Amino acid sequence: MSALERAIEGAKERNARVVLPEMEDDRIAAAAVTLRADGICEPVALGDNTEAYVAALVEARGVKEALARRMLSRPLFRAAAMVAVGEADAMVAGAVASTKKVIEAASIGIGLADGVSVASSFFLMRFPDGREVIFADCGLNVDPDAEALAAIAQASERSGAALLGDARVALLSFSTGASGAGPSVDKVRAAAEATGFVGPVQGDAALNPRVAEKKGLGAGDANVLVFPSLDAGNIAYKLAQELAGAQALGPILQGFRKPVCDLSRGATVQDIVDATAVSLALG
Repeated sequence: MSALERAIEGAKERNARVVLPEMEDDRIAAAAVTLRADGICEPVALGDNTEAYVAALVEARGVKEALARRMLSRPLFRAAAMVAVGEADAMVAGAVASTKKVIEAASIGIGLADGVSVASSFFLMRFPDGREVIFADCGLNVDPDAEALAAIAQASERSGAALLGDARVALLSFSTGASGAGPSVDKVRAAAEATGFVGPVQGDAALNPRVAEKKGLGAGDANVLVFPSLDAGNIAYKLAQELAGAQALGPILQGFRKPVCDLSRGATVQDIVDATAVSLALG
């Protein structure tokens, strides 16, 4: 069973309520119909403003009341507040709104999980040959320092374990081991030392046992790839889509108290359905 199949089966068992605040988009509306018909989750309508939503932002998030009311006039914040007060179990958005706006609403309305210092994102990459690999962070952190990169790697390991069963993390670089130097390599090396994950390691050594043996680092069997910057991660996942025919599910946000999915604005109806199921697997 693939990671996606496991996620779908788990979502069906959970029967979670998912708020989709962009129902005016035809793709979201169609995905909601499919999600309900297939029993993956129960899409819920965006609620009207209530005092409970205001209280969630004022009391739990420290937002002033007047500002909270202004925020809640926007669908993304209202959706996040629904998750915060327990009227929904997860939030899926981003088909229309920018990543920045989805992150802002989730950060203020839902907040980070205990012990998490950095929100991040990943794609579940599904290749035509059946391989499934997590790419992180391809949608949020532009140039994380060593501490943030370590946090992203640790969050990605948890996501990988939930989706793939066994997370084997590699911190990627243009250099493997001690063969290179420079600010980018140095921060990857520091993150690897802080977490115990393989790195810095080049992409071929991370994925190919023969190359890994020659370069003397890791087993060459990574299934969670952590990129040193948003430049590298975003370029890599889009090239995998275009040149290898990979399906990219996400970006799935990680580190929040409740599941949040930031859809690609180019997502198809099936992408939205699948990304919703993957998000729920992390809840």
